[in-house]
Amino acid sequence: MTIPTKDKINIAKTIAWIASGFSIIICVMLIANYLQFKSVDPLESDALNTLVERLHDTPRDEALKEDIRALDLLIRKAYFTSQWQIRIGAYLLVFGIIIFILAIRYQNSLKSKLDELEGIEKNPFLDKQLARKWVVYVGAGLVVLALLSGFLSYNALDTYEPELIADSAVTPETTQPDQEVVVNEPGTESAEAQTAPIVENEVREQQESTTTETSQSETKTEQEQKTQPVEKPLSGTASKIVSQEELNKNYPFFRGALTNGIAFQTNIPETWDGANGENILWKIKPPKHGYNSPIIWGDKLFITGADEEARQVYCYNKNTGDLIWQVNADNIPGSPATMPQTTDDTGLAAPSVATNGQAVFAIFGSGDLISLDMDGKRLWAKNLGVPDNHYGHSSSLIIYKDKLIVQYDTNKGGKVFAFNTSTGEKAWEKVRTGVRISWASPVLIDSGEGAQLILSAEPLVISYNPDTGEKLWEVDCMMGEVGPSVGYADGIAYAANEYATLAAIDVKTGETIWEESEYLPEVSSPLAADGLLIIATSYGVIACYDAKDGTKYWEQECDDGFYGSPMLADGKVYIIDMSGKTHIFKLAKEYQLVAEPELGEKAACTPAFSDGKIYLRGFENLYCIGK
Repeated sequence: MTIPTKDKINIAKTIAWIASGFSIIICVMLIANYLQFKSVDPLESDALNTLVERLHDTPRDEALKEDIRALDLLIRKAYFTSQWQIRIGAYLLVFGIIIFILAIRYQNSLKSKLDELEGIEKNPFLDKQLARKWVVYVGAGLVVLALLSGFLSYNALDTYEPELIADSAVTPETTQPDQEVVVNEPGTESAEAQTAPIVENEVREQQESTTTETSQSETKTEQEQKTQPVEKPLSGTASKIVSQEELNKNYPFFRGALTNGIAFQTNIPETWDGANGENILWKIKPPKHGYNSPIIWGDKLFITGADEEARQVYCYNKNTGDLIWQVNADNIPGSPATMPQTTDDTGLAAPSVATNGQAVFAIFGSGDLISLDMDGKRLWAKNLGVPDNHYGHSSSLIIYKDKLIVQYDTNKGGKVFAFNTSTGEKAWEKVRTGVRISWASPVLIDSGEGAQLILSAEPLVISYNPDTGEKLWEVDCMMGEVGPSVGYADGIAYAANEYATLAAIDVKTGETIWEESEYLPEVSSPLAADGLLIIATSYGVIACYDAKDGTKYWEQECDDGFYGSPMLADGKVYIIDMSGKTHIFKLAKEYQLVAEPELGEKAACTPAFSDGKIYLRGFENLYCIGK
């Protein structure tokens, strides 16, 4: 059946009216959204500021802390909801305008075939050309004003959320081991030569077959294919307790041999340029992405990388950048078939590895824990349970004597484990009652009266005996999503977190010496040394305090925020911001800038030091920097 032209015109007219009405409603909503956020700026929330001021006076008021968290969560939720509404509103507005234009054009094309419809009472004013122009002008102006309001609303809210690494998310790489290595030193092996050790290693491992049976069915050995349980040390591997002096000569853990941000290496470079290659001895792109920091023992450097397809440990020659071996953390009982969801600024390979020079230990966001000897042969592996974690697991590993320490605080409950480094057997396990999820790493200290293992999570900072897991003391001072590990020097532990406090704790008594809340870190861990305390925030401020009484000596605003932690090396503090600029300054009561070299890419990791060289990991590449 053919629809009469007159009916087609009426249908087109109806669609045009509906589309125009729909567009006007969207315009009004976008403009109203802009006016609302101009009048109620979430950045200047009087309620939040009032609560924070009250918290300064009563820092241990748990109810008040919960109110602050709830309000902050509400503001952040409003931000994301508004982003979605504005984006969808803009799309709908454009869609409505397109439908309106198409309906009008179709209607006009039909009218050319007919005279004006009869029987319709006309308003002479509306028939005037001037009135029609004004309708067009007002409508167009309303649309422009609505789009402009949406754009301005989006930007105003965007400034509330701290800059996240996810904004520059890196697509996981699938580069094969025979990758290009950029080296500025003579004698570097070719990319083809790099694959030789890997091939030889794989052939060797595929030929090996172990038949040892033990009661620990979860531990397995062999690198790539089928694995067999191992409970006994292989030729003494990982069984020797390494002296602190030997640890200090290397860089075995996240934040150095003492896990407190102090490196013992000297003659460290102060200038480089990643873009033009100045003082860049080599530069490589790891096969898979990760946010963990480099760990070094002897001539070997270790990092990890992961994506949905594989979790991998890499061993590089620290002098040349050659890839010595890479191992997949696979065929592990209990490992999930589908990887847990993580945010792009954490991923599946955020924790740094640990080594004692006999074995290297790595953990991934899947809960997979693996031990490898220094040649890349699997010693044991197990899954600790898939972490219930809305960002992803990021607590790094450390070693105490013959024990591998794992902080495992998730939404399902907090735990801390100690595993025998040789066999993977559980030395002790402590259920961390009363604490919530945490992304901080464990820290080992010598209190003068014995070793302590200090962990930070909401709401407690807790000290344990690392030999037995016995709780020594606890302090209720944290709140929020705790990312920074504690700092330590001269008998005082420094715990801090954004929206909480900076607390100086006597490690012998568990008493709080002083508290401060002006500048608080979100991820970066405190550095304490020589009577001073350094704090770096995610919004780009570095502050220096008196470590004994909390007196602030100076503050320095930077162009970008900090996720990496400050390191003290050769009398200078090194800390890299999220843009890739390293801020080097003297540890002193006055701010004394030494240099600000650029890496040439964004970064969120902490530098490692060895033999007068710095090792920095950016979003894309791993760098060796030397003089």
